[in-house]
Amino acid sequence: MGTPHADHEPSKTLGPQAARLVAILHERGRTLFTHAEVEEITGLSAKSARNLVAGLVNRGLATRLKPGLFILVPFELGREREYLGNPYVVARELADTPAYYVSHASAMDLHQMVTQPQLAVCVTSPKAIRPRTVLGTEFRFVRCKREDLFGIVELWATKTERVRVSDLERTVIDGLKQPEHCGGLTEVAKGFWMRRDAITVPKLVDYALRLGVGAVVRRLGFLLETFEVEAPAEIDRLRAALTATYAPLDPLMPAEGPWNARWRVRVNVEPDELRALVRT
Repeated sequence: MGTPHADHEPSKTLGPQAARLVAILHERGRTLFTHAEVEEITGLSAKSARNLVAGLVNRGLATRLKPGLFILVPFELGREREYLGNPYVVARELADTPAYYVSHASAMDLHQMVTQPQLAVCVTSPKAIRPRTVLGTEFRFVRCKREDLFGIVELWATKTERVRVSDLERTVIDGLKQPEHCGGLTEVAKGFWMRRDAITVPKLVDYALRLGVGAVVRRLGFLLETFEVEAPAEIDRLRAALTATYAPLDPLMPAEGPWNARWRVRVNVEPDELRALVRT
């Protein structure tokens, strides 16, 4: 628990300027901050602001996440040198653009569609952003077309910070498009099954058709029928969009297994394995 006066301890070692900076950042609900914000709050020159932040980092009251981006260490953690904070909020700041959303396995995590802890954070954006590891957490950035920024909601990642995340249906569709960012097609299917009561099938089909990726249409149709989802009109819409080519059910698995002519997929995942999800 710490001492009753733990909240006031840092101000003993902080000068009045640093104490005020920390207080204002907390008031704003900004645990992450930049040099520019420090200059704006304190009125200091760029050089003095950098020195002030360097002092916070040296005392273990803030952690540097990347050049120019810092996070306040919560008082209750004491002098923590390696504090990341909420990885999804950090991902938002690393993306550094409103055109982004937390996606794939990370979105599945936020929507409670996973059973295992997620080791990497996945973000989608039209902007080219290089992957980076911050304090041992890997941040992956998936590139998309600007017109494919749809099906996005805002969720509270912490009590004070919101992040953009693919909605349930878009999360499934992204997983069907790039299962490699979700741990494979079986994980996507499992997530779909876990949240099936909250998922709107017509919206799933709308998204699949809007994205216009043949493999997604095939995988979605196959999945809906394997899970015996009653949606004949939606199945017909997907079937009408099929072309002659075949796609693997799971692009991560070996190219083997029967060819399914109805959905033009190569079933390289055991359908029994998918159906077993339904029984668990």
